[in-house]
Amino acid sequence: MELLPRLSALGWPDAVAVTLIVTLFWGIGYLVEHPPRSRPSMSILMANYRRDWMTHFVTRQQKILDGTVITSLRQATSFFISGTMLALGAGLALVGNPERLILVANDLNLRAQAVVVEVKVIFVLLFLANAFLKFIWSHRLFGYCAVLMGSVPNDEQTLAYHRAAQAAELNVTAARSYNRGLRSVYFALAALGWLMGPWTLMLSSVITAATLVRREFASRSREVVMRRDP
Repeated sequence: MELLPRLSALGWPDAVAVTLIVTLFWGIGYLVEHPPRSRPSMSILMANYRRDWMTHFVTRQQKILDGTVITSLRQATSFFISGTMLALGAGLALVGNPERLILVANDLNLRAQAVVVEVKVIFVLLFLANAFLKFIWSHRLFGYCAVLMGSVPNDEQTLAYHRAAQAAELNVTAARSYNRGLRSVYFALAALGWLMGPWTLMLSSVITAATLVRREFASRSREVVMRRDP
């Protein structure tokens, strides 16, 4: 019960800011994974290319390229697993010793209490923990995909395309978890704005959401992917 009076420094702007960033986090995720049919997101477009990749994999004679691509995808997830793990460790250290952040806040003329700073850091850690779990699952799914690719027969049988289709769906699912992990990292960075106050959190949340929407629906890379084959 002693915790509630200490959190009295958090007012309605903080509640609005937290609600906003959580809503944007889930809203962007739903929009990216369930976009309008008339304007698919970059993630959906790449999912189609992943399925095409597994279809062509069946008839490709030299499959070294496919193995290299899968290895690079797993290395990317391993990198983010290590990065989020280090960030989680650093965040937990700050929760146990928030004095340095309080000193920075005081230098910026921001009123801060230890318990309030700890709550804000824990909020960031929730996004990082989600990212960590998504990256781990993505890494494992890419491994499952590699095993299914290895089980595809060399001759073009019905079983070969069936196994390739299974590998494609695992590949798409792994990429989905990877993208969810990246979104969590983006919003973890946005959540750091709460250390500067609720209005900064609102601003960083909106900027992060706008950046993700632009990259998924209005980026130059999407235009390249959308080009029709000659």
